[in-house]
Amino acid sequence: MRKKLSLGLVTASLLCASTLHAGAETLRFASQGDITSFDPYTIDETFTSGFLGNVYEGLVRRAPDLSIQPALAESWEMVEPTRWRFHLRKDVKFHDGSAFTADDVLYSAERIRSGASDFKNRLAPDTKVVKVDDHTVDFITATPNPIIHYQWGNWYMMSKSWAEKNKVGAPQKAGSGEESYTTLHENGTGPFRLVSREPGIKTTLAANADWWAKSSRTDNVTDVVFTPIPNAATRVAALLSGQMDVIFPVPVQDIDRVEQSEGTHMIVGPELRTIYLFLDQFRDELLYSDVKGKNPLKDRRVREALYRGIDIETIKKKVMRGMSTPSALMVAPGINGFSEDFKRLEYNPEKAKALLAEAGYPDGFELGLDCPNDRYVNDEAICVAVTNMWARIGVKVKLNAQTKSKFFEKIFAPKLDFSVGLIGSTPPSFDSWAPINSLHMCPRVSPESAVWKDGEREKVSNGKSNYGGYCNPEVDKLADRILSETDQAKRTALIKDAWKITTGDIAYLPLHQQWIAWGVRDGVELKQRPDDVFDWRYVQIKK
Repeated sequence: MRKKLSLGLVTASLLCASTLHAGAETLRFASQGDITSFDPYTIDETFTSGFLGNVYEGLVRRAPDLSIQPALAESWEMVEPTRWRFHLRKDVKFHDGSAFTADDVLYSAERIRSGASDFKNRLAPDTKVVKVDDHTVDFITATPNPIIHYQWGNWYMMSKSWAEKNKVGAPQKAGSGEESYTTLHENGTGPFRLVSREPGIKTTLAANADWWAKSSRTDNVTDVVFTPIPNAATRVAALLSGQMDVIFPVPVQDIDRVEQSEGTHMIVGPELRTIYLFLDQFRDELLYSDVKGKNPLKDRRVREALYRGIDIETIKKKVMRGMSTPSALMVAPGINGFSEDFKRLEYNPEKAKALLAEAGYPDGFELGLDCPNDRYVNDEAICVAVTNMWARIGVKVKLNAQTKSKFFEKIFAPKLDFSVGLIGSTPPSFDSWAPINSLHMCPRVSPESAVWKDGEREKVSNGKSNYGGYCNPEVDKLADRILSETDQAKRTALIKDAWKITTGDIAYLPLHQQWIAWGVRDGVELKQRPDDVFDWRYVQIKK
């Protein structure tokens, strides 16, 4: 008999959540790629950051339903419209035994805004962090910010003394090949601690016996062994043979097989991540193109032609096998500020051809398309489909699909080296301000510069992930108002106004929200979060 397919936030077995086993229980899981670094500020990528959330902790954390919970801060309040006060726990120790205090918060605030940190938008450059006493910290903002802590679920606290002892400097660029002490070492406060690290092969961790919340933990995991398995068939075989307890993602073509096999089942549900294409809109001459002296992607008509040249329903049916939700916005249902009022532009290759001709490209042109092949669900297959669809409207694509380590190395390089790229994004705040800020604000490095210049990307705060250089000053003005508006109705209206401008400009080509597909061994209980983060604190393993 076919087992029931679980959807959304569900448990993976009939075990009683309160049942704890005295014996050692090892969680064995695999994913398609490895974590990038143990430095929690190197890359704002869901898998790496989610993994490290089992080792490091922030002032706040997200529950399985994504609500905000106290973590290293036991409480907080708005003392004044521009001053937030956070009260720290007094019984917290880092893995090296040192006490967690306000000094560590101040150090973490300084480091997350330094060097090549990929988390600079977690804390505005002009926000002052003030130590009130050893267990109280104030955050003073230039203007009111009612959602200051919404993005802090993966802003993890680091030890100042440990960093100084090991000469930890500013965060380094992801994919640069550079290593520091934090690349392979950690000193968090979380429920698990690093035992051994073999990049690309295996990472082993153990439960932290001195965790401050150990009395309330409901998991029975004593050890974790993580193995990156890039090959999908090998990953599925490891689950079906009993070598793994959990694997993700399961390829859409293997979901039925895992679900129907004895001893395994699937957990499937919509993810909050939006998969999209970003477009070079800042260069005067487009790279990887046969058009010289011009950049066709600066022309809205060309961007609309590319949009209308994508048959998203075919991608959903043929490539994703129904496991995606086509999107008109750069945020998913469930993100604050999402609206059903926005609709995708209709797939219309004839109109796309007409738009290209109107823009001066009646015979089309060439461009490059960069994609990862091991980061998102069927990422390379999506890019192949888009390549074929654009060929029908006269746009010839030079497809460059490569492993995510190489892809992100190119994305994060000082010099942006692409025409078009495929990537995914989940707002860390689960609020529309985050993607409006990081994806749509003009990437400024100084008041005098309209957008960043090559080599200056590490200085960017606003527009930090705006790889295409989209820039509309009206969006910047709205973003600033959205951040400081405390009236929810007014704030929602401002968000909608911003989306009207960006969708009208065709700042990006949104594709869909992919669905999460985890394969689980029977006898393993866990909770699947809609942001695709695997929280080991909720795992129960039955022999």
